[in-house]
Formats: sequence, C-alpha cells, structure tokens
Amino acid sequence: MYRYYKKYVPYLFLVPAGIILVMFFFLPFFETILLSFFDYNVNIYHPDYVGLQNYLVLLKSPVFYKVLWNTFIYLFVAVPFLVIFPLFLAILLNQKIRGITLYKILIYLPVIVSIVVAAIAFKWLYAQQGILNYIMEFFHLPAISWLTDPNFALYSVIIVTIWKGIGYYMMIYLSALMGVPKDLYEACEVDGANPLVKHLTVTLPHLMPTIGLVSTISAISAMKVFVEIYVMTKGGPLDSSKTIVYYIYERAFENLDLGIASAASVLLLLIVLVISIINFKYFDDKRYQL
Repeated sequence: MYRYYKKYVPYLFLVPAGIILVMFFFLPFFETILLSFFDYNVNIYHPDYVGLQNYLVLLKSPVFYKVLWNTFIYLFVAVPFLVIFPLFLAILLNQKIRGITLYKILIYLPVIVSIVVAAIAFKWLYAQQGILNYIMEFFHLPAISWLTDPNFALYSVIIVTIWKGIGYYMMIYLSALMGVPKDLYEACEVDGANPLVKHLTVTLPHLMPTIGLVSTISAISAMKVFVEIYVMTKGGPLDSSKTIVYYIYERAFENLDLGIASAASVLLLLIVLVISIINFKYFDDKRYQL
C-alpha cells in the first residue's frame, strides 16, 4: 500500500505552489478577461455587459496607439542593449584578471538597488539644475529638459531600465559561459583562431538558448515597465513617455474604467505572447547555424 502511494508524494509538495498560482495568477487572469466585457462607467458596482465594445473603443483610440507606439520604442531601444552589452561584459569578466570579484560586484550593484530609489536618484540627475545639466554647462553645451521635453523624456527613462538590468543579465550569461567546454577554446587556439573568431564559432552557438532567454525576459520587462515612469514622468509630457502598463493603471485606478483597463491588459498579454513565441522560435532555429 505504501509503495502505491509513494509515487504521489512528490505531487504533494507541489500543492502549496499550485494553490498560490491558482489564487494569484489563474483566477486574476480569467477575471481580467471577464471584466473586459463589461462597462463600468455608469455604475462600478453594477456594470453593463457590452461584449467586445471595450476592445473596439481601444482600437479606435489615438491615445492607445500612442502609448502602444511608446511601448514598442521602449522595447526596440532597451532590449538590444540588455541583450548585447551584458554579453560583452560577461565575456570580459569570464577572463582571468585581477580584481574580477570587485568588478562583478560593482556591475551587479544596480540590480540590488530598489527601482524606486534608482528612479528618484535619476530624477535628481535629470533635473533642470541637476548634475547632468551642470556637466553640459561645464562643456558650454545647452541644458536639456530631460524629463519635460517630449523628445527626451521616454529615452531618459529607458536609460534607467538599462542601467538596472545590465548586471542581472550579465550574471545569467556568466553562468552559461561556465558550461562552455574549455577544450573547444583550446582547439581554436591550436588552429590559430583570433579571439573574435573563437567567440563567434564557440561562445555564441553555445549561448544561443541563453540569448533567447535573455531577449525574452528583457522584452517582457520592457513591455510591462511601470515604476520608472510612475516615479519620474507620470507618463508626460503630452503622453510622450506613457507606456501601455501605465495607461492600464491610469484607466483602472484613476478613471475607474475597469473594462477598458482589462481589455488593454488582454491585448498586452497577446502582444507579449506573440513576442515570446517569436523569440523562442528564432533562437531555436538559429541555435547551431553560426
């Protein structure tokens, strides 16, 4: 009898995690889909069923396309930096150099800092009389309205996200580099390959799954950025730094328009799902072609 039940024992350890997933992921997930079919503008306690009307409103809204465009700008600017630059740092720090531990600590330190603290610190740096403009004036350059100019606000926030993420993704790459066989590097050296060829023929093919993972994680993080924008710009000026997650927050908690917010959340989910599938498909197909 004990042997019969023994095979089910491991599943008992999954029960607590399963309960947490059901309560804090699956139930809110399906509830959000349900909320997207109702209109809460008239009475938030007794909403009216409107079917796909919330989705049609979003697809006809210029503001929604604006925040969607800002989100894609965030994605296309931040993700390449967070995929390529940490890989470059990881390859450098994978060498035998003096003080390597100190370098790792200094690069990883921004990851430990709270995102709220980091956003506030950068907000001071970006101030009209802040350090960055002081440096600009020192070199006789005009001061820049980093957070109040529509041309600079979004990119100023993107820099904070990149600064916070470099150390995290660098550590992921470093852990993957430890699994690359050393004898392959030695074979390249015997064949007279230079460092660039060595990394192109050995390092990159072995890191393709990790690059796919980093690109997917960083893309999802860029799509759901919120805290930096909330602390630094509130989506302004003129919606120039407002992304889709901040737009969802604004509609749900400031306008109490839960139907539109839920519909935007579902559309965001579909966009993230498509991007994730493309990432995994691409890196899976190209893994051994270098």
